[in-house]
Amino acid sequence: MNQTKTLAKNVLGTELKACNMEPLTGFFRDGCCNTSDEDLGMHTVCSEMTEDFLYFSKEAGNDLSTSRPEFGFVGLKTGDRWCLCAARWAEAAEAGKAPRVVLEATHERTLEIVGLSLLQRHAIPG
Repeated sequence: MNQTKTLAKNVLGTELKACNMEPLTGFFRDGCCNTSDEDLGMHTVCSEMTEDFLYFSKEAGNDLSTSRPEFGFVGLKTGDRWCLCAARWAEAAEAGKAPRVVLEATHERTLEIVGLSLLQRHAIPG
């Protein structure tokens, strides 16, 4: 039986690229913003952290800047790339605090929550 592996696609319809290996990101901690039915938060938006967004996220109850070694989490700083929950990214966009996005590394399922044109307005090169 010949099985072909289905490659994940990004919001541009091409092969999903890695988001970041250090710190290691992604729901599966594989460096990519891959997702599955188990990923209830849909961690699919490859974003470059900013001070504004990290503060926004902390105020919303998700402190991404504090190290949590017990969970293997080093804490994020400005400039780090991280797979964010699509809904949280959309909230940040509405509040004017959305970090920039790497479209080539943002999973196509993001489009279920965020429109491509909004993502494109926040795009940076991969």
